Amino acid sequence: MKTKAVDRWGWCVCNHCVNFRSVCSMSACRLMRAISVREFGAPSVLRLTELRIPQPGPGQVLIRVHACGVNPVETYIRTGTYPRKPTLPYTPGTDVAGVVDSVGEGVTAVKAGERVFTTATESGGYAEFSVAAEQCVHRLPDALHFTQGAAIGIPYFTAYRALVHKANTKPGETVLIHGASGGVGVAACQLSRALGLRVLGTAGTPEGMKLALDNGAHLAFNHREEDYIDKIMQATEGRGVDVILEMLSNVNLSKDLQMAAYGGRVAVIGCRGSIEINPRDIMAKESCIMGVALFFATTEESQQCAALLFAGMEAGWLRPVVGSQVPLDHAAQAHHDIIQCPGAAGKTVLTM
Repeated sequence: MKTKAVDRWGWCVCNHCVNFRSVCSMSACRLMRAISVREFGAPSVLRLTELRIPQPGPGQVLIRVHACGVNPVETYIRTGTYPRKPTLPYTPGTDVAGVVDSVGEGVTAVKAGERVFTTATESGGYAEFSVAAEQCVHRLPDALHFTQGAAIGIPYFTAYRALVHKANTKPGETVLIHGASGGVGVAACQLSRALGLRVLGTAGTPEGMKLALDNGAHLAFNHREEDYIDKIMQATEGRGVDVILEMLSNVNLSKDLQMAAYGGRVAVIGCRGSIEINPRDIMAKESCIMGVALFFATTEESQQCAALLFAGMEAGWLRPVVGSQVPLDHAAQAHHDIIQCPGAAGKTVLTM
């Protein structure tokens, strides 16, 4: 049996398909709707197209995607300014949830028909089908909807890495979560509460503050208020905060160092530019600034995180909050809104 070739855009190049651009009768040429990025730039470069359905290789899983999470980092990659650039053309997306369609040779962790979510994909998640490595595929309990499954990957694994692997939080410590109403923020609130921390959260709207409180924060503060730092310091009786999870370090880092307690740790999760800080603020409290990048996590670290998260799903305290649900063909709008929105309210998810 001959293998059908495809061009760089994923189109089958057999004579029939080249002439008519229709679905080839052979299964290897089945097409799916997907977002393709052929050049870096504004959200408008996210184009809905038809691509060949990928096939799982050894150690890989093919998933029929029901929903895919949209993460801020995907907007940075799309612009071409992110340090790690994919080869063009590419399909964005890492956090998919759906049903296993088929598995490649050697896969034993999951089987066809099972509900799953991913922490990474090989072929991209903004598509009706996606291929992921077996170690990045996890079972999704029946209690969670597919849209919730698509809100687990980067948000919860990043929050866990920041809290446990990088900041080494201990029960009884105080954590401040900036952007506590966003995808990573909500995850961090739920995880922090489960880890026995005193949880403070910031948000930009009253609705966002309520969302943080509803998901584990003991206190919430409006970061648009000029005196919000004073209120946080009062809440700690002037001692400061042990751990700060920073989603927008180019705006807040200098203020974070002033709010840190002696020996405090600031975990930088997000940044959209540069900022000037005074190193004396670090020296005066022997505090620490650390970066958080999920792709540096080892297999063992990812397995530890997955085990705790699955326990949280079973126990009921891990419940992703889904905000906007956007059809796949409106992916460009989702990228615009996730950066320009006045206040986050849960995870933005694409639906197929």
